[in-house]
Amino acid sequence: MKIAIVKYNAGNIQSVLYALERIGCTASVTDDFEEIKNADKVIFPGVGEASSAMRYLHERNLDKLIKSLTQPVLGICLGMQLMCKHSEEGDAECLNIFDEEVKQFKSKEYKVPQIGWNNIYDLQNTPLFEGVKEESYIYLVHGFYAAIGGHTIAKTNYIQPYSTALHRNNFYGVQFHPEKSADVGEQILRNFIFKI
Repeated sequence: MKIAIVKYNAGNIQSVLYALERIGCTASVTDDFEEIKNADKVIFPGVGEASSAMRYLHERNLDKLIKSLTQPVLGICLGMQLMCKHSEEGDAECLNIFDEEVKQFKSKEYKVPQIGWNNIYDLQNTPLFEGVKEESYIYLVHGFYAAIGGHTIAKTNYIQPYSTALHRNNFYGVQFHPEKSADVGEQILRNFIFKI
């Protein structure tokens, strides 16, 4: 099985590679059109800033490529946010795969960004969550969130409820870091690689 991790101007790719190795998979980190297009599974991870990441994708036509993919695609953290229609972070027009808006957390009582463990609930019936229980704990680091909408398949509550996972056709997105979410995250990665 060919797994491609989209290489772009965003960090945290190494930990995704290690997580895939733990479940017996190897992946190539690439921005090569043909390699991404011909992969069986594509992972679009990232930690960074939305507008500069979108600029990088646009300059290399990777934005058009990602939208055109027909195989299963998993966006992680910033990757998921970039698959939404717009982000308040740098007022970025995003890929518009998911119809949800990405907004900034605003609170005087809670720390922003949210860093640490929180739970996931209202899990929809999808192969991505096979073997994952309601209220399972996942690891998050983010100051922006995707609003709840028609593509929401799981929620987390921090300041207010938000989309912690999205799904449309062959595209999946998770706000949390499965590669840092212990057994639950490993199960979700296994499901994406082997069951979708």
